[in-house]
Amino acid sequence: MKKRIAARWLTAVAISSCCIATQAADTYAIDANHTHATFSFDHLGFSTFYGKIPAKGGSITLDTAQKTGSVDVTFDLDEIATGVDKFDDHLESKDFFDTDKHPTATFKSNKITFKGDQPASVSGDLTIKGITKPVTLQLTRFHCANHPMMKVPACGANASAKIKRSDFGLTYALPAVPDEIGLDIEVEATKKQ
Repeated sequence: MKKRIAARWLTAVAISSCCIATQAADTYAIDANHTHATFSFDHLGFSTFYGKIPAKGGSITLDTAQKTGSVDVTFDLDEIATGVDKFDDHLESKDFFDTDKHPTATFKSNKITFKGDQPASVSGDLTIKGITKPVTLQLTRFHCANHPMMKVPACGANASAKIKRSDFGLTYALPAVPDEIGLDIEVEATKKQ
């Protein structure tokens, strides 16, 4: 009798373990039309200047039950936009991003920290001009729901960080234009079917 109970218990544990192990995280494709890195910097003490770098693509995986996930996104430096064409061209030149040699920037996470059931920060590696540095993005907004127009599950978030441009070889006009750059990322992604 005890052997039968033990056998049933072990079978139940094995089935539970199997089911837990096979529950995969949800995977989302980044919507490049609604994902950007917005950068800001102090312009000679007169104003705060802003620009946008659109995403080329990427993916997000999320397992809220296990509180794990990953982010992998590529940004298109050739499409940088500040609203000033001459400045955009300068930013793409060798003085700054040198987009002929380095047309993209990437962020690849290595850890997502949750607060309750929601992600609160994403730590990972930011690569610009072939230089990789650790960056932690603090999430200021996170929301998942059915997309009202596309009729598929979707997630969106806003995240922010401060970086030093000199860490990535962007030293032009230092120290007149300060080193610190504000980085705000808005992302939307739809679940892969």
